[in-house]
Order: sequence, then structure tokens, then C-alpha cells
Amino acid sequence: MPSVDSNLSRWDQDWGHNGDDWSHAWGSGEAMWRGSVHARIGRFLPTDSLLEIAPGHGRLTAMLLPHCQRYVGVDLAPSCVEACRARFRDVAKARFVRTDGTSLPEVDAASIDFAFSWDSLVHADQKVLHAYLAELARVLKPGGAAFLHHSNLGSLVDATGALTVENPHWRDPGVSADTVRDAAGTVGLHCVTQECIQWGVSHANDCFSL
Repeated sequence: MPSVDSNLSRWDQDWGHNGDDWSHAWGSGEAMWRGSVHARIGRFLPTDSLLEIAPGHGRLTAMLLPHCQRYVGVDLAPSCVEACRARFRDVAKARFVRTDGTSLPEVDAASIDFAFSWDSLVHADQKVLHAYLAELARVLKPGGAAFLHHSNLGSLVDATGALTVENPHWRDPGVSADTVRDAAGTVGLHCVTQECIQWGVSHANDCFSL
């Protein structure tokens, strides 16, 4: 099960690329944005204030920035925060801060119109997701929305809790569409839609929750 510490160790290092290698399955980052990301979140854009959880080195940040007036990105890895600060140093409306892996520091209550996370919280356990959901309930404006990409492996375990499928992409086996929907309800959020998808495998290992 990926933990905050194991995620920090894994991602706070030189990746050898800026994250663009993880878009090659689409052909390019732009193709991924158009075909998979914007197709799902475009109805919420443009927006005034946008929060991105775990931007990494900014592969999607570059696509998001033209669609908001104010942007804040929070990341667990100091190297990712510094990479984004350097990459977007000339973008006055953007700021990047470090998180402890469960909170949204320096984000005011009821200040965010739209929150977004892609291809990162798939490595987070249910405790982390619950903490972030509680923080989203705090920072979202009334009527605000959040789009979270997370693991669905928790739906693919047997009665003993053992995985019934392979897990080559380091997803958390304790998280599912159901656990995220239920957690959202406990903190006062309403899960509008969920889309379970196959991410590089033949089973629905991931989920997009709105």
C-alpha cells in the first residue's frame, strides 16, 4: 500500500524527464489534454480560481493555466514544487506550495472554484484521500467542483482483502469508487459522477470522481 512517505521517496527525485514521458500513450501531452482531460473537465473552464493537487513538473499545469485567473498547485515533493516554480516563474497568477500529503496549505476557505488532480492520487491510500476530501470541503466555494483521478483496485479484492488482479502501476488496493464516494459524503461533499476506467491494464483499476 503506497504511503505518504513512500510517495515522497518515489517522486522527490530526478525523473529523467518532466513527466511528458507519461503522456506517450496518447502521442503527446496536448493529445492527452484534448482527448482525455479537457473532454471531461471542459464544462468547468474557464474559471476564476483553480487548484491542482500534485502537479508534478507541470505537464498539465501548462494546459490549465490559460483557463483560470488564479492558480495554486500543491505537491508533496519539494523537487516538484521547485520544478514548477522554475518552469512557470513568469506566470504571475500561479503559485506553488508544498503539502504534507494530506492538507492544502495556504489555500483559504471557500476560495476555489475548481480543483483537479490527474495521475497522482492513484498512489494515495484511503486515509489520504479522506483527508484531501475534507480539505476540499473547506476550500471549495459554494457550487465549486473537484475532479479527482484515484485508484479503483479496492473493488478488485476477494473476501480476504487480497487483490484478484495484477497491480503493475502501483495503485492503492484499499481505494475504490465506493470508498471515495462514501468518504465524500461524510465530509459534506456530493459525488456527482464516477467513471471507472482501464489504465494500461485489462481491468478497471482507476476511477475519475467528480
